[in-house]
This record gives sequence, C-alpha cells and structure tokens, in this order.
Amino acid sequence: MNFLQQLHLPDEKRLRHWLPPAVAVIFLFAMLAIASSITTKTQISVGVVALAVFLILRQFNEQETVRVIFLILAAFLSIDYFYWRTFTTLTYHDPVSFLFAMLLYFAEAYGFIVYLLSIFVNVDPLDRKPLPLPEDGELLPSVDVLIPTYNEDPELLEVTLLSALDINYPKDKLKVYLLDDGGTDQRCQSEDPEFAAAAKHRRLELQSLCLKWGAQYITRAKNLGSKAGNINNGLHFSNGDLVAIFDADHAPTSDFLQKTVGWFRHDPKLFLVQTPHFFVNPDPIEKNLQTFSTMPGENEMFYKVIQRGLDYWNSAFFCGSAAVLRRTCLAETGGLAGDTITEDAETALTLHAKGYNSAYIGTPMISGLSPETLTSFIGQRIRWAQGMVQIFLLKNPLLIPGLTLPQRLCYFSSCFFWFFSYARVAFMLAPLCFLIFGLKIYDSNFVDFAAFAVPHLLAVVIVSDFLFGKVRWTFVSELYELIQSVYTLPAIFKVFLNPRAPTFKVTAKGETLGDDYISPLARPFYFFLIFNIVALIFGVTRLIVTPAESFPTGITMMWAGFNVFILLAAMGTLFERRQRRATPRMPITKSARVKLGKKFYTAEIRDLSIQGCGLVLDPAFESLFVEGSSLEMTIPDDPQFQEATFHIAIRNARREPGALFVGGQFEHASLEEMKLKVLLVNGNSQRWTDFQNSRERRIGVIRSGLFLLALGVRFSIQHFGHVMLVANSKRAEKSFETSQQSA
Repeated sequence: MNFLQQLHLPDEKRLRHWLPPAVAVIFLFAMLAIASSITTKTQISVGVVALAVFLILRQFNEQETVRVIFLILAAFLSIDYFYWRTFTTLTYHDPVSFLFAMLLYFAEAYGFIVYLLSIFVNVDPLDRKPLPLPEDGELLPSVDVLIPTYNEDPELLEVTLLSALDINYPKDKLKVYLLDDGGTDQRCQSEDPEFAAAAKHRRLELQSLCLKWGAQYITRAKNLGSKAGNINNGLHFSNGDLVAIFDADHAPTSDFLQKTVGWFRHDPKLFLVQTPHFFVNPDPIEKNLQTFSTMPGENEMFYKVIQRGLDYWNSAFFCGSAAVLRRTCLAETGGLAGDTITEDAETALTLHAKGYNSAYIGTPMISGLSPETLTSFIGQRIRWAQGMVQIFLLKNPLLIPGLTLPQRLCYFSSCFFWFFSYARVAFMLAPLCFLIFGLKIYDSNFVDFAAFAVPHLLAVVIVSDFLFGKVRWTFVSELYELIQSVYTLPAIFKVFLNPRAPTFKVTAKGETLGDDYISPLARPFYFFLIFNIVALIFGVTRLIVTPAESFPTGITMMWAGFNVFILLAAMGTLFERRQRRATPRMPITKSARVKLGKKFYTAEIRDLSIQGCGLVLDPAFESLFVEGSSLEMTIPDDPQFQEATFHIAIRNARREPGALFVGGQFEHASLEEMKLKVLLVNGNSQRWTDFQNSRERRIGVIRSGLFLLALGVRFSIQHFGHVMLVANSKRAEKSFETSQQSA
C-alpha cells in the first residue's frame, strides 16, 4: 500500500499523485533560498519575482495544483526569511540584549513552525459527503446515544434528551442514555447534609425526566475519571454497535445519524465520524463586540477548514461531542482515554496509532451553547490548552508508535498550536525592550529588512487570508489569542512542572448577566496598553534625539502601534455586556398562521428559540396583539408540522417599518406539543448551515483591519466611559458616607 492509499481518502483523491513530490519541492525551494540569499541585491530580485508569481497564482487558487504551488511558494518566502533571521540578525551586544533577543527569536520560531504546519495540514481540505443508508432498517447498526451531565440545569437537559429521541432512525435500533455524574452514590452519601440532599434531589429529578420521555438513566458509585469515566461507565451499561456522544447542551438535529452512520458501513476500520460544534449564542468576545450576526464565528476556522484538512491526512480527531464512535474500537482501549483532561483528542490519537481511521462530516448537526462570560470562556480554553500540552508531554505524537508521518505532523500541529500564549505575550512586550530600554533585540538595516522580512510578512498575511479568510477575518486570531494568552501561559507552565496535575472542570453554560461590568480579567491588558503607549512616546523621543536610529525606531513604533490597535479591540471584549435571555433566539424565515380569538392571520416566523419566537404580521392588526394575550400558531406549509398547534403567550408587540413584530413565549399544552416544539427549534440542520453561510464571506486584509479598528475605538471608549462612571459613583458614595458621618 503506497503513501496516499494509507491516507484513507476517497478514490478520486488517491489519484492525486503530486503531493509527495510537492513536499520534496518545499525542501528544494528551501535550498534555493539559502543559495540565493548570499547577497541582499540577489535577494531583492528573488523576493520581487517570488511575490509577483505568488500574487498571480492567488488568482487561480481554485485549481488544486495551483493551490499547492501557491502554498509551496509561500513556504519558500518564509523559509528564506527565517534562514536570514537565524544567521544574520542574532548579533551579540550584551547579555541582557542577547537574552531578550533570543526570547523574541523563540516566539518567531514558534510562529514559523505553526505557519509551515498549517500549510501542510490545509494543503487540500477534504469535503467529505454523507453516504446514504440502506432502506432496509435491519441492515443498520444499533446506536446508543450517551449524554453525560454533571451540574447542568434539568430544563437544558430535557431539550437535549428530546432532540436525541427525535433523531430519525429506527426506534428499535436507537437508545438514549442520560449519564448523571451529579447524582452519584458518592455525592448522595456526602457528609455534608445539604450537598447530599441536593445530589439526591437531582438524581430523582433526572430519573423522573428520563421516565417521562423514555430515556435510560445511569449514574455510578463514584465520580472517578471525570467526563471520560462517566462515559466509560455508560459504555458498560449499554451495548449498541455505535455510540453517539453529545454534551449536555448539544441538541442534535433529526438527520444526525442519517448523515454519519453510512461511513461506518463503508469502512470497517473506521472508529470515528466527527461533526462540527455549532453554537446558537455568541461567545463573550462576539457578544461584547456585537459581531455575532455579521462576522464568522471563532470556531468556524477549526470546524470549516482545519478539521477538513486533518481529515485529508486521516487525522480528524474526536472533539468530545457531536460524534459517533464504533464500540468495538473503544473496547480495545478500555473506553475513552483518561490520562489527560482532553480525553477526546487523546482517545483519537490512541486509536489512530492502532491503525483505525476517522472521518469528518462538515455539516453542523448540533446546536450548543458557548460560555457566556469571559471568565468561563478562558476557563474552557485553559482546560483545552493544558490537555493538549499533556498529550504533547505524555503521549508525544512524534514518538508514539503506529502513526503515519502525516498523522504525526497533524497531531503535533494540534498540540504545538497551544503554545501561542508565549508568542503573544512576547510580541506584546518586545517593542518595549528597544523603545524604552534600548536593548538590541533585532539587528537589521532597512534594505535587508525590506528584502527578507517584508516578502515573508506579506506572504503570511496573504496565505492566512487565502486559507481562512472566509471563516476567520484577518487580525481576529490575534485578538482571540491575546485575550487567552495571559491566562493560558501560566497554566501551561504548571503542566510542564507536573504533567498529571490538571483536573477536568465543567464549563458553565446558560448564564445570564443582569448588568454591564468590566471583566475581572482586564487588569493585565491595562498594563499592556499603557506600556505600548509609553513605548510610542519614547519612540517619538528617540526619533528626535537619535535620528541615526530612525529605521529600527520607526519599525518598532509600527509594531507598538499594531499592539495598541489589537489592545483597543481587547478593551471592547473586556467590557461584559448584560445578557438576560438564557436561550438565545436564532434567525429563521418560515411561513405560519396565527389564530387570535376566532380569526386567522398570515404571519412569518423571524426568530426562534426553545423559549419563544418572533412573528411578523401586517401592521394593520397592531391593536389586536396586546401583551399578556395568547394565540395559537400553525405551520401549514411544512408537512412535518401540519398537524401541530403551538400555543404562544404574547410578551410584546411593536411596530417596525412596514410590519408588526410580535414577541411570544411558548406555553405547550401537552407533552406532544413540547416534543414538536423541540423538533421545530432544533431539528433542522439546514438552519444552522444557512446561518453560518450568511456570515461566511471574505472581506480582505485592509477591510478586516479597518473593521476591527472601528470596533476597537468604539468599544474601548465605552469601556473607559464605564470605568469612569463606576469611579465617579464610588466617589459620590464615599463623599455621601463622609458627609453622613460628619453630620
């Protein structure tokens, strides 16, 4: 079996025999770069020609062969730069300068390695399509749906349970299990009577919930092994051929198994089909910058591009939820792995090393909840970072037996990515070293910098926009990584001190915020902003006092200015916006009829959540729809809901241009109505695809920069305005208290 056949590709992909030579060409270009970099004059010519060819090829990137040549040329420009950077710019001046020069160099080396790995991983993303299922249900494998829970609200769990039970699959082949780690014997028998009473109440409540809807309830004696231990216990009490796993807040669509199970029939060595995690609420950065409906979501770069790239190399990995796994494969490893706190990726690594295959279907078929606060968001990312670093240290993918070379590189890329925190902090502080303290950390003149660094920087930005521009606008990654870096860096350092120390922590979901406030995580970013502004002031002084150093001063001031640009956007993200609706409404366009009293009116559903919906009607009926009244809604044009009637309590009615908007809350009159409501809200995967597509567009590097700059200026002003408002309020309170004491 040759190299490409080992990749678990569809037949048409295996015919592409040019990839192995393409990898070799990268090294050829690297050697040419070294040879051509003897003189700066030669390098200028090489850089100009390479950039010209690079930009021409970009116009024909839809052709796969051109795409590969384009990415190889980008790699050439960066290898050329890094060779020059390594052997020309690291001049020894004094111990302190050299120390900080090396710290900056290591940060650049990190970025260089991640950049090359990204090119490799995403050289040809695989757009895998679902395979059809046989019409004879007897030929289908049995499926157990496992929903692990720890402390989630029963109302949230009920929605996920109902969505799982509504999956379109033969009912005699489908069982749904709720795995409760919040009502274990250990917790119910706690010495703390209040804690024990709460655990017992939870157990009874969830048992009743499962009995009500026809799901199976499972708990265990002790909370061992966190989420992985809970799922492994569920595997022990279930027996389906396949296992579908959903987080407690991940409600699947009705076609989930129809679009995933087919690949298990096609490939007997397939252990995993992973699907995207799609979120119906904004993450804290989207919420605070108000970009949820206009800018692609943060996770779309991973689920729309990177996982597809990993799938090409048979390296798409388990993400803990929204996935189907083969039970016999899990039996070989004793269930989910538990040596790290990212048991999902660790399990995939273990099974890939045993020679099994994975697949990735890029259709969003679950709706979940992002963390609502920055504190929860950062806590989640710390767990991910620590877990991937644990894998890097305890089960290094470069050394573990059984993996192919591409799989080693892909897993190494996924682990190594999480060291971005070091690079981000280094890049944020580096301008201070020269502008404030005068340290020599980067030796270069204008001509050399223009010849080597500028082509590299242009290539990096253009390639990033080329690979991810539709799903991650330029400079947005810098913002997300900066916000995380300050807190993930010390967490990663702790893993190096004790790789087995981190413990699994459940991410809070469904939180509400009653008021605006400044995030308690903001303080380090104030210092970053002040330091970089001070560095710019020192830079102006340097330009006046030492004009001979105008080039390094000017370049470093541009660097500090870029840091200020990103930090202004960070100020906006650190101003937490209130959020009073725990179940966010997602847009939809669906015809409906509403009955008020004895009359029917034509309406259109505009937004929808598990709690309620927004309806648009003719404004002539404004006087009929008053707060507190009730109406009945039907959907006659949808065969799935033709017999359904939804009861809605009107919460508000307001006039909009040319229409009347009515906001209502569902008040189901029966269990069957509630079940149909959940199917209406969560059952259709096309809704999630349409929403993603509505945000997915490429706006280019310049427009993206201007977009982020406008957000940064606008919301940083609001941030500091709120700080002043709070400070004035505290001063007024203190003054009042003082006057009262004097009286």
